[in-house]
Amino acid sequence: PLPDLSLLLPCCRAKEIKTKLGTLLQKPDSSIDFIIPYPEKPEKPPKAQKPCPEEALQWRDSLEKLLQNPYGLASFRSFLRSEFSEENAEFWVACEDYKKTKSPVKMAEKAKKIYEEFIQTEAPKEVNIDHFTKAVTMKNLVEPSPTSFDMAQKRIFALMEKDSLPRFVRSEFYHELIK
Repeated sequence: PLPDLSLLLPCCRAKEIKTKLGTLLQKPDSSIDFIIPYPEKPEKPPKAQKPCPEEALQWRDSLEKLLQNPYGLASFRSFLRSEFSEENAEFWVACEDYKKTKSPVKMAEKAKKIYEEFIQTEAPKEVNIDHFTKAVTMKNLVEPSPTSFDMAQKRIFALMEKDSLPRFVRSEFYHELIK
C-alpha cells in the first residue's frame, strides 16, 4: 500500500504523486513494454518566436489561433500549469498529434496511451468530460481511427474556450505579450 501523502501535500499534488508512485510500482502489462524502442534523446521543439502584440491581441477572440501559435500554446500551457489545469491543453495537443498518425499500429498505441493518461477514471491527468462523451470515446477506441477522440477533444476545447481563455486574457502572462 502507498503511504497517505495527503497529509504532507496539497490534495492535487498528493493525488498526482500517488498515481505516479502507483504506476512505477506496477509490473509491466506485457513484454511489449520492453520491446518498444524509445528514442535516445527527445527532440527539442524549435524555439517559438514571440508574436507581435497585434497577433497576441487576436488570441482574445480565438482559442484556435492561440493553440496554433507555438508561442501562444507555450504561454497558455504555462498559465494553465500555474492554475493546475494543464491537462486540458496537454490532452488537446495529444489529440492533434494522434490525428496525424498514419500507421494503424502506432495509432492503437497512441490511443491506449491517451486513454490511460487522460480519459480513464482516476487517470493521472484525467480531463473533465461527461459520462456520455467518455462512453462514446471508449466505444470509438474499439477500432481506433483518426476521429476516435474528436468528441472529447471538442468538449475540452469548449471548456478551455469558455473557462480558461477568459482567465488567460486577464492574466499577467497575456498582458506581458500585448505590451
